[in-house]
Amino acid sequence: MMELNKVYFYTATIVEWKHLLKEQEYKDIIINSLKHLSEKKLFKVYAFVIMPNHIHLIWHLTAMNRKEMPHASLMKFTSHQFLEKLRKENPELLIDYQVQSKNRIHQFWQRAHGD
Repeated sequence: MMELNKVYFYTATIVEWKHLLKEQEYKDIIINSLKHLSEKKLFKVYAFVIMPNHIHLIWHLTAMNRKEMPHASLMKFTSHQFLEKLRKENPELLIDYQVQSKNRIHQFWQRAHGD
């Protein structure tokens, strides 16, 4: 479980290691999300790398986003952006991210232990 005011090496992976982040537009979603949430002072990013199917971050978590931890906000924010983009441009790909869940229809990030 992550805590505030600590520096972490964090990895987030796309479900089933699919290559969603291969295209620049999806990388831009990650970068813009990091920028937006960083400007809200939820975290400081020291380094990151975006691979076709996962991201690595070195960051310092600094504040909650209401009742939500900063990493949860990043995952939720980017997921909404991925969903919106796929609905507009590639709705046929949404089937790759469908899940059997009570609280969601699509999932882009694999669940991490402790989240």
